[in-house]
Amino acid sequence: MRDFKKLEVWKKSHELNLFVYSNLLPKFPLSEHQDLLSQTKKAAFAISSNIVKGCGKFREVDFALYLEAALGAVYELEFCCLLSSDLAYFNSDEQLKTTQLLDEVKAMLIGIIRKINNKRSAGDKRFSLTGL
Repeated sequence: MRDFKKLEVWKKSHELNLFVYSNLLPKFPLSEHQDLLSQTKKAAFAISSNIVKGCGKFREVDFALYLEAALGAVYELEFCCLLSSDLAYFNSDEQLKTTQLLDEVKAMLIGIIRKINNKRSAGDKRFSLTGL
């Protein structure tokens, strides 16, 4: 099992989550509170929470599955933010910052998933995620 607070990918996803909650969600009009706001909030939360849930798994294959779920949530949040930006709920600076954070988390998740899968296919049982 892993300490999620030590993983760089969790730290970056938590930064993204805080940015979404603090800067983007308050911008939604009341008419979107049951739809797009709710979905955006769920997607942002799912990224960090899936990383955390994966850290509670003993097997690397299970950890990788939760990281893949987190990656799916990154793509969902990316779409929600793109739609919100197109609807002019966010300004260009907010969209740029969101895209930057999303791209960083996405790249980190893909890197870790590939590393796990490469180690698994090579049969290496001594894999460690320290410093990721």
